[in-house]
Amino acid sequence: MPVSPAMAEDLATEVARLYEDAEASLLERMAAALEADLESPLWAELKLAAIGNLRQAVETVAEALQQDTDGKVRGALIEAYNRGRQAAVAELGALDIGRELVARQTLPNAPAVDRLAASMAEDTRPVYQRITRAVVDGYRRIVARVSGGVLLGTVTRRQAAQRALDQFAARGITGFVDRAGRSWDMASYAEMAVRSVTARAAVEGHIDALAEIGVGLVIVSDAPLECPLCAQWEGEVLTLSGPPGPQSLRMEHTIQPSGLVTPTRTLVVHVAGSLVEARAAGLFHPNCRHSLAAYLPGVTTRPPHHPTPGTTYEDTQRQREIERHIRAWKRRQAAAMDEQQRRRAGVYVRKWQATMREHLATHPDLRRKSQREQIGAAR
Repeated sequence: MPVSPAMAEDLATEVARLYEDAEASLLERMAAALEADLESPLWAELKLAAIGNLRQAVETVAEALQQDTDGKVRGALIEAYNRGRQAAVAELGALDIGRELVARQTLPNAPAVDRLAASMAEDTRPVYQRITRAVVDGYRRIVARVSGGVLLGTVTRRQAAQRALDQFAARGITGFVDRAGRSWDMASYAEMAVRSVTARAAVEGHIDALAEIGVGLVIVSDAPLECPLCAQWEGEVLTLSGPPGPQSLRMEHTIQPSGLVTPTRTLVVHVAGSLVEARAAGLFHPNCRHSLAAYLPGVTTRPPHHPTPGTTYEDTQRQREIERHIRAWKRRQAAAMDEQQRRRAGVYVRKWQATMREHLATHPDLRRKSQREQIGAAR
């Protein structure tokens, strides 16, 4: 069977839930800290004096999050790698080379898993380094803003605190920038990183298994509603090693005729580039719908195109936008300082959930992913 990032997507769910819970906990702690002594004329002074307590609470959450995450990520990487390898076994099992692969040891490639785990640790290190500062700095800004608003007499302290906290919650705990320069909130950044690295593990397990039995070419699927980054690689043959760029290779036919005097059958295979090149250009990005399969000269055929009448890539991006609105209002719900504000945020959560149902009813080719509507889901 082909391998795709979606094969390991469920493995990121448990890790994502840890970040989800951590972000909700941090927002609730900030709301509780701001609400305490709200009616006191010394509120601002008391809040600034309590920063040490908030910092300690945030550091406790961050340390627990890192410890829980590290073990779960490594377990997810091993499982994803094995799934990718088993996909190669299932894909080629009926052929002689497939039976050879079945007979081999299926232990995970420890160096590959170690490399991916180290990459994940490097990618998420800024998350843990930034959490405490982001929360404490946000808390200071809210205290300063509330104090100024109350002094002007335009709003009550509670109104000003809730308004500022809503703005903070709507953005999430921000300040995380990926290698492409895009800004993320904490939970979305970490969840994106986990999904990306488990997807890479599945793909590496697959291509490592193919390389073991001398299969050097793969073919990219045709996925409906593809994005511009992937469109150029759809249905194309890629090399697992070798130089980048398109080329024509003379290859032996996978199935050779029997008989000692029968000449070897060969054919020309047109290759669009290398897998490394395609991935660097965006193939298998987070949320990518494409899969990868072994390409066997003379046996494998190019995948048929899957038209999706009435639905476009832009419609998928509208779905992502609605998901972001649902998550933003859920964060505001978590940060509410009283029941009235909590109910108000809940009304908007349900409103955007209704918008999602309408959007999906209009575009039946799209599928709802409830996990992406939770606090902390990647964009």
